[in-house]
Amino acid sequence: MTSVSDAPRIRVLIADDHALVREGLRYVLDADPLIEVVAEASNGRAAVDLAIQHAPDVVVLDITMPEETGLKAAARIREQLPNARVLLLSMHDQSEYVREGMRIGTHGYLLKDSAGEELRAAIRAVHAGGTFFSPAVVKRLSSADAVVENTPVAQLEHLTPRERDVLGGVARGLTNKAIAAELGISRRTVEAHRESLMRKLQIHSVAGLTRFALEAGVITDA
Repeated sequence: MTSVSDAPRIRVLIADDHALVREGLRYVLDADPLIEVVAEASNGRAAVDLAIQHAPDVVVLDITMPEETGLKAAARIREQLPNARVLLLSMHDQSEYVREGMRIGTHGYLLKDSAGEELRAAIRAVHAGGTFFSPAVVKRLSSADAVVENTPVAQLEHLTPRERDVLGGVARGLTNKAIAAELGISRRTVEAHRESLMRKLQIHSVAGLTRFALEAGVITDA
């Protein structure tokens, strides 16, 4: 049986232009024996270079940085290192930032006032193949002012109840196997529902489905 000490560690790169913030992030992450900070960057350009050099499992990027913004750096990292998971970190919960992050394929959005355990949980979640969004971010996205024709809320009406269940599981970062266990159906049935809802929504990525679920209110709180 593999012990905690023998388990492979999650290799993380952190990027923030404030040294004190980076020090705090490292302190929080060093408290988890399964997480290892392999590099630190003080701007977006350096984050991309260090990500290419160290090939981390997870990259934690502040959005507002000099040289190159976190969003621009995230897009380049996603292009250069498609297997790396990218978690955005920000003081702001503006939906525009969150939507842009999901558009370029990042895997989560965490506010800087989040607790240390939430950051560690976010890293573990995205590393495992899921997504992670701060509760405040979820609330901001799901409280859209206007509902017009062909919005996510309207499109949701075209999905069956079971397709909505599967969508909720995907948006919460669950695997097909985990969704099947939660709903009491086979993994093959989950796959069929997932293909059907992707076809109906014309969305073919986990990031896209997550964005849709958040905006439609399928998931409302972490």
